[in-house]
Amino acid sequence: MIRCVSIPLRIPLFLLLLVAAFGLGTNRPAMAASEVASPLTLAAAIERALSANLDLQVAAEEIQAARFNRKVQTTNLLPTFNASYRYQHRDNESLQRFEIPGLSLPPSVVAPQDDFSLTTSFTQPLFTGFALVNRLRIAGLAQEIAELRQALARQNVIFEARRRYFQVLKDEKLLQVAEDSVRQIAAQRDVADNFFQVGMTPRNDLLQAQVELANAEQALVVAGNDLEISRANLNLLLRLPISAPLALVDILDWSPFPLTVSACQDLAATQRLEIPVAEREVAVAEKELALARKDLYPTVDLQGSYLARGDDWQLDGGEGIGDESSWSVTAVASWNFWEWGRTSFGMGERRSRLQQARLRRQEIGEQIQFEVQQAYLRTKDSERNITTVAQAIEQARENLRINEERYREQVATSTDVLIAQTLLSLTRTNYTNALYNFHIAKASLDLATGTETRE
Repeated sequence: MIRCVSIPLRIPLFLLLLVAAFGLGTNRPAMAASEVASPLTLAAAIERALSANLDLQVAAEEIQAARFNRKVQTTNLLPTFNASYRYQHRDNESLQRFEIPGLSLPPSVVAPQDDFSLTTSFTQPLFTGFALVNRLRIAGLAQEIAELRQALARQNVIFEARRRYFQVLKDEKLLQVAEDSVRQIAAQRDVADNFFQVGMTPRNDLLQAQVELANAEQALVVAGNDLEISRANLNLLLRLPISAPLALVDILDWSPFPLTVSACQDLAATQRLEIPVAEREVAVAEKELALARKDLYPTVDLQGSYLARGDDWQLDGGEGIGDESSWSVTAVASWNFWEWGRTSFGMGERRSRLQQARLRRQEIGEQIQFEVQQAYLRTKDSERNITTVAQAIEQARENLRINEERYREQVATSTDVLIAQTLLSLTRTNYTNALYNFHIAKASLDLATGTETRE
């Protein structure tokens, strides 16, 4: 007979606390590993894409560079100052004897052995043929263009985030449709196999089901690959590892687009940022033409200088220094009045550049109208497809159910069931494509009209 004797153990309290703390500490990593990241919403995906996009960072640096260039052109309107300190040592001081009849004079020093001089000067442009003003205006327009292009890059990033987000959702749904199709056809294959084994159906029914199953499995592989590619594409935009897992919040609701195509055209004419960019490029070309005319005018500068000399570093004159300090102010006008047509040739080039900018502005306006028309038609097309196909899904399901029942009762053939299954899969695929293509087309239409939205 075995007796179980319980021996009370006296364990110090601090050991119990240590064990408890260790146990809690070891459980934390397991809990953290089991935690699942919350699904990514569309708004969060857009925010991450905006914060991580390198093109936006490059655009911000371009704005900063344009601001500095504008400041540089502003300083060109202000006077410039310079100073130079010179020291000259001669092997001997230069002497000169002045002879006066009847007098004997000692030689005079005309150049000391050590000659120190300090020269300071300034130059203030008074008139440069409007060149400085035009360069400043060009720099200001360049800064505005850089800011507009940053806003354009921002709109493109938002569009790409929306497009790739909905593409992932669409491919996820298409993968589900492919998986359901494989399961349904596999079940039908099993039914056809059982009926064939008991001699209720010919072998042709089983072979047909096996072929359809192989086709469905191949379509499943393609759908899986498409999903991996779309996820990698979204990860690339979000600057995540290419193979990082993604959990997205699905968006199934939709509402018809209320605006007409003419209203969208009007909206694009006022909101598309390419239009003000093109207008500023025309203004830059106009200023460049005005800048080319600068050589038709003389330039006028105001110059001033101050000179201090001495035979030591303190510049306080000395023997041989005629004037220890002097200053002067000079107005200088210069004009290159003959350059063999260089100015007129340059103006001709700038006129051509200006005409190019005007033609590009016209082309951009026409291209915007086309983009709005195209995006609008695609949105409306997907909108009609959603309404049409949504009603057909239940009908396709009911058709499959009826054919499966009839096949079990040997009233219908296996071909009827397989056709009904293919019809259901095709209808679900069409609905998925219509729904998410609508969201993608809506994103394209927002981009075409210059509307920044995060839905």
